[in-house]
This record gives sequence, C-alpha cells and structure tokens, in this order.
Amino acid sequence: MRYFITGHTGFKGSWFTLWLTSQGHEVYGLSLDPEPGSLFELAEITGVCSVDQRGDIRDPEIVKAAVKNSEPDVVVHMAAQPLVLDSYKRPRWTMETNVMGTLNVLEAVGLQKNVKGLLVVTTDKVYRNLNQRKGYLESDPLGGNDPYSASKAMADILTHSWAKSFSDTRTAVARAGNVLGGGDVSPDRLLPDIIANLRASTVPVLRHPDAVRPWQHVLDCLNGYQTLIDALVLENQEVDFDGGWNFGPDSESFISVGELTTAAMKGWGATGSWILDSTEKQHEAQMLVLDSSRAETALGWKNLLEVENALSWTLDWHRAVDSGLSARDVTTHQITEFLELVLR
Repeated sequence: MRYFITGHTGFKGSWFTLWLTSQGHEVYGLSLDPEPGSLFELAEITGVCSVDQRGDIRDPEIVKAAVKNSEPDVVVHMAAQPLVLDSYKRPRWTMETNVMGTLNVLEAVGLQKNVKGLLVVTTDKVYRNLNQRKGYLESDPLGGNDPYSASKAMADILTHSWAKSFSDTRTAVARAGNVLGGGDVSPDRLLPDIIANLRASTVPVLRHPDAVRPWQHVLDCLNGYQTLIDALVLENQEVDFDGGWNFGPDSESFISVGELTTAAMKGWGATGSWILDSTEKQHEAQMLVLDSSRAETALGWKNLLEVENALSWTLDWHRAVDSGLSARDVTTHQITEFLELVLR
C-alpha cells in the first residue's frame, strides 16, 4: 500500500518508515528537516522513501498539495512539536503546529476520496492528569496543564469532531507514552540524555526521578499503530473506532525515571549513580499510566517487550552502531526480530 506520513524524519517516523518499507509498502513523507545525527540521517532513510518532502504542516497549501500528489491509501499524521519543556518556551509555535497542523491534515485528507484510512497520533499526555495509579481509559476526560499536553488534547478532540462532522474517511486516534529505541536524539528526553552521559562518562542529572511513566519500545508502539491501521483499512465492522486508542505496556513496565536510569547505567556497565537536578523546574506530570485493554480486546494487540527488554534492545542498538555497524542494518534487523515475535 501507499502511505503518506507527516513527521517521517522524526524518531517514530523514521522507525515507522523502515517498518513499512521493509514490508513492501511505499512511503511518501512530509516533514521538517531531521535533527542532526538523527536516525533518519544515520540510516539514510531518504533512500527508501518514494518521496521525501520538506515542508511545514502549518502551511495548509503545502499539506494539501503533498497529500494530493502522493495519492495515498493511508495517511498517518505524526508531525508535531513533541516536547513538554519546549512548549513552555514556544507555546504559540506548539499550538500552531499541533492544533492547526492537525486541522490542515484533516482538510487535506478530506479532499482525497481514495484515502482508505487516517491515523492521527497524539499522546498519553492528553488525559487530565490526576496522578492516579489506575491506568487512564480512553473514556477518561482529556486535559493538559502544560502547553504541549493541552495542544495534543486539542488535536485529539479536533480529530474526533472533524471525523463526526465532515469526514467520510475512516479515522482513528492513537495515544501512546514514553517510547524507547535506538537513534532518538531529541533534547530533554530521558534516555537520549542518559546515553549521551554514558558515552561521555558523565553523571546523569534527573529533573523528576520519582516520576512514573509507561516505558515502551518504539516497535511495540508502532505495532499498535499498524494493527489499528489494518483494522481501519479492512473496514472491520466489529470495531468502533471512535474515542481514541491507548497503546501502552503492562504494569510491570511502569517504573520511575530514577529506576530506568539506574537500569540503563547498569546495562551499559557504568558505575556510580545519577544526581538530582536541584534547579527550579517547570511542571511535569508525576504519575502517568495507560490502560490498553481496549486495544488488546478489540484489536488483538499486545505489548511484547517489557521495560527490561525494551531497554536492552535500545542499548544494544547504540552499542552496535557505535561499533561501526550500519544504522540501517541494525534497525531493520531489530524490526525483523520484532516481527518474528509478533508472528509467534
């Protein structure tokens, strides 16, 4: 099939592009330039794209033309301003990208009658956070105390409203949490920062070591997206796609930032420990847990790599690439290995 992906140069987008092309699909991408040293650059992913276009999703005409020219079967909207801390620094840019950018994609897809399915990717942070240990269900209220979370909740509600009001395209929203995997170079993300510390033999400094997150390998997340897309395209009449879909790990993977950091240091063979950042910090949720029972029951999806394996796969990826192996080969090998787990 022919996929049109926004944000294909990002971390998830790069993995998903290789995921799709390794299975024989065509990928047409629209995105900003990749981050220096990113997986997109290291794995030379531009070489597997049918079209690798640069453009800003805030521009509706660019989005409309890109979707029209690609004539896609499936559209996956992943492009976003994805960072909580950056949203405090650039709230308007965050809102314009995450809300109006989503509207531009929805409008562009609505003009193309051949699109069989649209997946809009939001985040676990769309939920009104109550710091509860019980996992959030898709039916729980949405909210957002920081600009990033609020913007993604708006995009989520916007997609629901648009699908109900204007769209004939089968549409779904996917919500996932904190993903791990090789090649992430995003600033202010825990594991990329830890790996940079480990490579430089410096001490990790943590903002919120007690914060708990649903840690998940990027391939488990993407397998959730793919499972949902397949149900959309096959027009599974037994599935009600309304209301969003959580894709998160089992409760064993809900561990704190401090615990993940300690495990990463041990897995790398580093000695010592992390230290606490004592400077004044912006608000970030302390407890964030997803309940993914809907996807497990309705779609037959399940998380395959618990946090220990997700972490070891990530560290193995970086060690392999650091040793001189091809980032493309290492990534596609892990995709193949994961798909074998899916088929078991």
